[in-house]
Amino acid sequence: MGRFTAQQILGWIPQLLAGARVTIGLTILSVSAGLVVSLFLALGKMSKFKPVNKFCTVYIFFFRGTPLLMQLYFIYYALPLISPVFVLQTGSAFADRFIYAFIAFGLNSAAYCAEIIRAAIQSIDKGQFEASRALGLSYTQTMRLVIIPQSIRRLIPPVGNEFIMVLKDASLVSIIAMVDITKATRNIEGSTRSAMVYIPAMILYLIITAVFTFVFHKLEKKYSVYQ
Repeated sequence: MGRFTAQQILGWIPQLLAGARVTIGLTILSVSAGLVVSLFLALGKMSKFKPVNKFCTVYIFFFRGTPLLMQLYFIYYALPLISPVFVLQTGSAFADRFIYAFIAFGLNSAAYCAEIIRAAIQSIDKGQFEASRALGLSYTQTMRLVIIPQSIRRLIPPVGNEFIMVLKDASLVSIIAMVDITKATRNIEGSTRSAMVYIPAMILYLIITAVFTFVFHKLEKKYSVYQ
């Protein structure tokens, strides 16, 4: 095991920061896409139209009931074997891996965010729906103008937790050779024979987590007007 020196740490920083960009980028894109899809899943699960309700229910059950690691394995390794349609050839190995990871994390995040959104919407007093209908608002207008704005503050804390979970779970992409923080750390350890690299790597994770926790806390306070 190599010596743990300040000079050694400074030499590790560029690789760790490069990995951090991948981790943060994947997390932001996956959760953002997941939130968009989850809104339709949540509304679909609450729908009285059985085919839509059943599809959304099965989707949510599947992605919440199977390990994210297994989903990533399936999307990256199995899908291209099932059909050439799922084979990505962007010309960049990194881009291909990033897209596969984005798909896996986005689909998984959508299932969890769907339950968050559904719970937030159903927590709004039913009188709000009745009052909106009495005023002549359609279902879409009621959701857009009345229910969703009131749900925002209730959504932020659990969505923030989901974001942090995805941020940490992003370390799973190292299994498909994507160089995130975890993969960069393991590469450094392999080349320097110094396991002490895990210390700055964990500190970097803590810093990123603290920053995004602060951001979500500020957002919660900003939208507290709806509570």
